[in-house]
Amino acid sequence: MNRRIFILAFAIATLTFPACRSNSGSGAQKRQRPLIGVSFLTQTHAFYKDLEQTMRAEASVRNLDLVIVACEMDPAKQASQIEDFVTQHVDAMIVAPCDSAAVIPYLARAEQAAIPVFTVDIAARGGAVVSHIASDNLGGGRLAAQTLARLIGDRGEVIIIDHPEVASVQDRTRGFEEEMKGHPGVTIVGHPSASGQRAKAMAVMEDMLQAHRNLKGVFAINDDSALGAVSVLDAARRTDIVVVGFDATAEAQDAIRKGGVLKADIAQHPIEIGKTTIDLVARRLAGEKVPPQVAVPVSVVDAASLSAGPPQSRE
Repeated sequence: MNRRIFILAFAIATLTFPACRSNSGSGAQKRQRPLIGVSFLTQTHAFYKDLEQTMRAEASVRNLDLVIVACEMDPAKQASQIEDFVTQHVDAMIVAPCDSAAVIPYLARAEQAAIPVFTVDIAARGGAVVSHIASDNLGGGRLAAQTLARLIGDRGEVIIIDHPEVASVQDRTRGFEEEMKGHPGVTIVGHPSASGQRAKAMAVMEDMLQAHRNLKGVFAINDDSALGAVSVLDAARRTDIVVVGFDATAEAQDAIRKGGVLKADIAQHPIEIGKTTIDLVARRLAGEKVPPQVAVPVSVVDAASLSAGPPQSRE
């Protein structure tokens, strides 16, 4: 009797052990479709809304599942989101860092877990990143400088409404500063930060009007910053100051059409960025090599370009 019980118990253990073993592996072993974790710095800006919509549509076509969250400019929250993705052992990760330096140790944890990481729009200043997909921000900064210099007659004081914590903006401002060296009549008199937020940009613009009475131009690193500055300039009736923005959102395009102080914008193309990102993730998961960096061209939107045809689609 005891021998029969022993044999029966041994047979049950032999049959069930492989099943238990297969279930104890990574979450990826149980999934029918690859799972991609996405952490944006925000989901409130028009650029990121377009980016998210495009990525979801493209992922559906590629049979990928996306989990998209946003830290809303909070580095600690983004760190927690990345750690959650590591715990879930997602098949790949897409990150738009809100702080390009603070994110580095958390990307290292993804590397330790053998999770490929892609950055989109904003680069990390370290860590193992398979590919970075973004606008040509350096070129965009140069284009903004050329445009602003032309609009103010190559002479006068200008400021940059900055957001220095993120790598994409660092590239924009660097391109702007490098290009302005070729315009000796233009002087950059300030780099105040508004953290890419409209309310903060309004406060910054008010301060700059007091500090620089002869101000002639503003380069705003995104359209929330540009539109915040515009609202203050309109209230102060400073029609002598020119604003150039970056993003070319629908709201900014409308402001340019009205002929106010916002004269031009550098257009990004989030639809192309989103499609390219998902394409590279899918190719990498299929075992292909992908380029370490893809720079998507930018363009100038102004009254002339808007009147010449339909509104910029930012595609």
